Amino acid sequence: MAGGIGSRFWPMSTPDTPKQFLDILGTGQTMIQQTIGRLDGIVPFENVYIVTGKRYRDLVKEQLPDIREEQILMEPCMRNTAPCIAYACYKIQQKNPAANIVVAPSDHLITDEATFRSVIAEGLDFVASNEVLLTLGIKPHRPETGYGYIQSGIGQGGPFLKVEAFKEKPDRQTAEQYLAEGHYFWNAGIFLWSAQSIIKAFEQYLPEVAAIFEQGKKKYYSDEEQAFIDEYFPQCENISIDYGIMEHADNIYTKPASFGWSDLGTWGSLWEKRSRDEQGNSVVGDAVKIYDCSNNIITVPDGRKVVLQGLNDYIVTEANDVFMVCKKEDEQSIKVFQKDS
Repeated sequence: MAGGIGSRFWPMSTPDTPKQFLDILGTGQTMIQQTIGRLDGIVPFENVYIVTGKRYRDLVKEQLPDIREEQILMEPCMRNTAPCIAYACYKIQQKNPAANIVVAPSDHLITDEATFRSVIAEGLDFVASNEVLLTLGIKPHRPETGYGYIQSGIGQGGPFLKVEAFKEKPDRQTAEQYLAEGHYFWNAGIFLWSAQSIIKAFEQYLPEVAAIFEQGKKKYYSDEEQAFIDEYFPQCENISIDYGIMEHADNIYTKPASFGWSDLGTWGSLWEKRSRDEQGNSVVGDAVKIYDCSNNIITVPDGRKVVLQGLNDYIVTEANDVFMVCKKEDEQSIKVFQKDS
């Protein structure tokens, strides 16, 4: 899934170039390139499908030059994750009715890729032999209020646990309770299922969405596909896969895992994951000088001379003709800054 507009990382991320197409970690690879790379050895590249906005087609082809046109699924408008996933799964089923599918966001960080691959391989075996919808649950190591949670049943054993409920982002006290109880996991938004299982779920819980993509069966992999999607995709309900299916189905399982996952949804979470100096400063930019500064995240182009003194817990970034300095604790204001710029 690569259709988000990346508004929370403005000004580095813009609607024209959202974060999945940026190297926001300074690794030399963009987020979407990292996402494809970590699936190497599990999902053949020719079986990868990118669902994205029509405006990002050229970016996808530029960053994944070996991808074929039929692998780029272009949404004419944003309709949240359920229609996005339905489009991909119905198209995959048309080619391979026995397919097993991994759904992965293109803008998440995973640092332990070997463990991730092992978890995905085990999960694919599970969904291939069971009519279930599997979601990965990240074992929490802190009382995080920025993520939704998956609640599993008490007393269950084994690598796969029956899901009891999905929980919205909690307050601090509730998050501490979740951590203490031990059967709550962060919802990573990474799903595994067979084509047969997920399409059956769409037919049961989102029948109008299912009917639209069922109608397109004869159009997929043809010159008529995009015209069909352009006409009918906007008619889909704007709804997430969590609200539309996962919170209603009775065959939902989770696999708890730890592989260095973060959704990188905020500048603060990016600061936590990037390398930092002894004073806690994370710096991208080869001409930055800092004095008496601590716990800042600084991202400027190479060659841009920047001198900072006395800053603590700030975001400092320059991109797309905007230079921004913002307290980390006030980063929720970034959407306001973007709107006013």
